[in-house]
Amino acid sequence: MSQPPAKAPRTAPQTFHVKSFGCQMNVYDGERMAEMLSARGLTPAAEGLDADLVVLNTCHIRERAVDKVYSDIGRLRREDGTRPMIAVAGCVAQAEGAEISRRASSVDIVVGPQAYHRLPGLIDDALAGRDAVDTDMPVHSKFDALPGRARRASPSAFLTVQEGCDKFCTYCVVPYTRGAEVSRPWAAILDEARALVDAGAREITLLGQNVNAWTGEDEAGRPQGFDGLIRALDRLPDLARIRYTTSHPNDMTQGLIDAHAEVASLMPFLHLPVQSGSDRVLKAMNRSHSRESYLRIVERVRAARPDIALSGDFIVGFPGETEAEFEETLALVRATRYAQAYSFKYSARPGTPAADMPGQIAPEVMDERLQRLQAAINADQHAFNEATVGKRMQILLERRGRHPGQLIGKSPWLQSVHIETPDARIGDMVEVDIVSAGPNSLAGVVAAARAA
Repeated sequence: MSQPPAKAPRTAPQTFHVKSFGCQMNVYDGERMAEMLSARGLTPAAEGLDADLVVLNTCHIRERAVDKVYSDIGRLRREDGTRPMIAVAGCVAQAEGAEISRRASSVDIVVGPQAYHRLPGLIDDALAGRDAVDTDMPVHSKFDALPGRARRASPSAFLTVQEGCDKFCTYCVVPYTRGAEVSRPWAAILDEARALVDAGAREITLLGQNVNAWTGEDEAGRPQGFDGLIRALDRLPDLARIRYTTSHPNDMTQGLIDAHAEVASLMPFLHLPVQSGSDRVLKAMNRSHSRESYLRIVERVRAARPDIALSGDFIVGFPGETEAEFEETLALVRATRYAQAYSFKYSARPGTPAADMPGQIAPEVMDERLQRLQAAINADQHAFNEATVGKRMQILLERRGRHPGQLIGKSPWLQSVHIETPDARIGDMVEVDIVSAGPNSLAGVVAAARAA
């Protein structure tokens, strides 16, 4: 019988690598864990096998997410048979708990998304041979225990303002892995936003499972909704752009819609998931909105900000979905004309009500419907991109492209724009003319260079 691969010697890790999967909130959590480990004195490593500690920051939304975790764990084996210290974090850790360590003896630490501020202590527990599993959902804010933001930030940064979900859609595990809806305090959000801007961020994307459900009190004790928070952030010097995701139709208040018309830094982009165009399916999903109420919100948003780009989420093949109901989804897509959208086959998540519903759809039917839906979405996205050709716009440069001298930035409508210029740097806001469009990106020319 073969022996299990050996773990690395039980010495305190000096280097670390964080690998995050899934949504932007996981990206944010991964950044915060990295900052926490750096504050402890550890140095980042480019690859997992080069690190003394690897944190797998997991996502549990899709089917086979658990299998993927074990596959990733299996790859963390060096040629000499040793492994780095392994921590499994995130929503799979929350859902599976100590079962992860029982199934994979090479895992040293298991920590849920509401407890990762305790990661340094869990490292000490693992080094001492103690149990290092923490999937508690503490009442106090984990954010209070995290270190200050990094001294250098990307031009576009994430900032979590709300966590958890009280909506209990029948297909979704988030209420069970992230807990109830909780809003971070006003002052803490503004302090973190200032730190990000001071560190070089020009754009901040506000994050939450239902980000527009955020509520709180301002510095004067006055009740504020999400629109009030956006207006306060708009007053921060040097913050050029504000975005937010993911929003729920039921929390799309008139104040927030008005903010899209009145707040210059709030970008003309709205991600507003609908999931289906069928009222019966929406009710079975427990979405708490109808097709008509969703379309009314879209109409009101477009009246407030006519140039806004809309994005959405769709699930095809929800249990019991008929061909006629799927056609209702296609009709909603045609009516809404999304600039981009995300579409997925229904994925049964253990423990959710939908997993036990009758009428589970055959995989080949879901595949065919998904292809038709994506074709409609892609056509609208390409048409939206084509409509920007000839326009002049500001882009925020975020990274280098594949070609020498090429830089890539984002338009106000969240499109990737690539330019070639020797006179700009990452983090600059550059005015460009759009000269061509593809299905997924735009090509631009710096306006000053073109004029010359």
